[in-house]
Amino acid sequence: MIKRCLSLVFALAVATGVYAQNSIYIPKKDTSKVLDPVIIKAYLSEQPLLSAPASASVLNKDQLSRQPDNSFVSALNSVPGVRAEERSPGSYRLSIRGSVIRSPFGIRDVKIYYDEISLTDAGGNTYLNALDFNSINHIEILKGPDGSLFGANSGGVVLLSPINRRSDSSFASVALNGGSYGLVHENAALQTQLGNSTFSLNQGYETYAGYRQNSNMQRHFIQAADRWKYNAKDELRALAFYSDLNYETPGGLTLAQYQTNPTLARPATKFVPGALQQKIAIGTKMLLGGLVNELHITDRLRNVLSVFGSYVDFSNPFITNYERRYEGTYGLRTYFELTGKPQTNFNWRLNLGLEWQQTNADINNYGNRKGVRDTAQTLDKVNTNQHFFFTRYAADIDKRLHAEAALSLNFYDYKFRNVYPNAETDFTNRSFTPQLMPRIAFSYDVTNDFIWRASVSRGYSTPTTAEIRPTDNIINTSLQPEHGWNYETGFRLRNKDESTYLDASVFYYRLQNAIVIRGVDEVNETEHFTNEGGTSQPGIEVYFTTWFIKPNSSGFIRGLQFSESVALSKFTFKNYSDSTKNYSGNKVPGVPGQVLVTNITFKFPQNIYLFTQYNYTSSVALNDANSIFAAQYHLLQAKAGWQFSINRKGKFEIYAGADNLLNQKYSLGNDLNAIGSRYFNPAPPRNCYIGFSAGF
Repeated sequence: MIKRCLSLVFALAVATGVYAQNSIYIPKKDTSKVLDPVIIKAYLSEQPLLSAPASASVLNKDQLSRQPDNSFVSALNSVPGVRAEERSPGSYRLSIRGSVIRSPFGIRDVKIYYDEISLTDAGGNTYLNALDFNSINHIEILKGPDGSLFGANSGGVVLLSPINRRSDSSFASVALNGGSYGLVHENAALQTQLGNSTFSLNQGYETYAGYRQNSNMQRHFIQAADRWKYNAKDELRALAFYSDLNYETPGGLTLAQYQTNPTLARPATKFVPGALQQKIAIGTKMLLGGLVNELHITDRLRNVLSVFGSYVDFSNPFITNYERRYEGTYGLRTYFELTGKPQTNFNWRLNLGLEWQQTNADINNYGNRKGVRDTAQTLDKVNTNQHFFFTRYAADIDKRLHAEAALSLNFYDYKFRNVYPNAETDFTNRSFTPQLMPRIAFSYDVTNDFIWRASVSRGYSTPTTAEIRPTDNIINTSLQPEHGWNYETGFRLRNKDESTYLDASVFYYRLQNAIVIRGVDEVNETEHFTNEGGTSQPGIEVYFTTWFIKPNSSGFIRGLQFSESVALSKFTFKNYSDSTKNYSGNKVPGVPGQVLVTNITFKFPQNIYLFTQYNYTSSVALNDANSIFAAQYHLLQAKAGWQFSINRKGKFEIYAGADNLLNQKYSLGNDLNAIGSRYFNPAPPRNCYIGFSAGF
């Protein structure tokens, strides 16, 4: 296998400069600088990342195109402080700075936006796995609590851009790749310009048999977007996607099972049948659509308004029951921005806005008779409302000091009614006290290329629907929000030609009333959540990139870029104990103490490239008691390709890649505090892929 993998990678010979796999449009670059200035839009208007007074990271289309396109995991893990996991193909878990503790599966405590549309519903759930990797052009990540503009969260914010807003070209493209364990991934894209309107269509299909038993995955995805510029400055964007995702879940293994045969699905116990017998799986059909309007009312006043809605049909035949959820979400987000009259030494802008969401969910549990829905166990209706008002004032003083103050007022409530077996006729209301989430931040240009920054922000995260109504099927009205303060400072540094860039930060987040998971009993396989003490979360994050050999048109090596991502953390429990044990001082499970990710990109003649990524992740505690740890691991992956022109506009690329070249035995997506000590979800050993893309 290793010879086959290496021959696939190095037979194509290699380096970077990869064009987007689902688009042939290549934006013109400023050839006087090696790295393009990074612009972020996360704080409501475009600004240079270099001087932004925030801990933010960007993954642009060029960076995304170097990564394997069958999953978001590898790309997201290249960002310090971000941990993406995939317990089985299609089963994502995403955390920023330790928020994984609340996620048996899925994504919690991280707010995700799709353009200006909230992909996270009012109940705090996000179906990131509904998206096809190639449908996203750009990702911005805000680390740490940032609820001043984005509502309740204490983990962070992710902004996904499905539209290349700097491209007005017409093109068509197609791509196909396949690999080990039955991987097949196909995608196609079309963009056409009609007058002032730019319409794009993306389609994707992916299937993957998986490394383990009962881990087959299949996703059909289609996305449409239209961008209509109805005058020079104003535009209306219409966005929609439909995703049909089905994946089997093999379930967690004990340490002995993991060491003996990691390919097995979870076996039966004396209490319950196994994953194969119950045919456990997850199906998610999701439809989302929305309109985003950007209007310049005057030269100094503009408004952004988005209205959106989504519907999710979710099914999950599990070991002990068969869950069906029907979730409808609708909402809006709008804000105004007023800018001051331009002055030599002082400029300012003021934002004022609101966001509102309503999610109505039917959550029904039935018996599971070998993958077939049986008689009703519990049927509930849970309706969740979340809305907040926000404001932000930002000022630039003497073109060196950048200061901002932001504040949001957050409202959250839910109501529930049991349909069966209690046949309740009225909803029971549960509302939370409105909360203020302030943020104060500033940066100072010590020189034009060295910027120091600092910030203080409050995190506040309400319990999600999955925590309020967990697997024990009991509405937990006693569960309270968690909250805390985050203190952070750091700096960014670049050289004159922008070929070297360094971003470093130090933070301390003191979380109180932390929401943690607790097992109930092994017979019924149920879990619930509780508030227990808090956590102390100090950390250091560093990102460094440089061109050791700047891009050139002569020699054998025509470019050599090196990037390093480092995350160091020491997250521990504070004032946390139950009736039998005191966990204070223990490590927070699921959070590695050290993560190092190294990327090296080579450019060779004839547009041949090689990209390699090395990931070291230290050991991870798997339960609150810290009685068992997942071992450290070293992952090495590589991708090589050759790009060439067919004609003036046509482009073609062939590529091959390999993952886990060191053939490490590891678990990517451990089940924390798992019932029956079934902590481990083994990841595939060494595996390969090969593919092509063409655009016209």
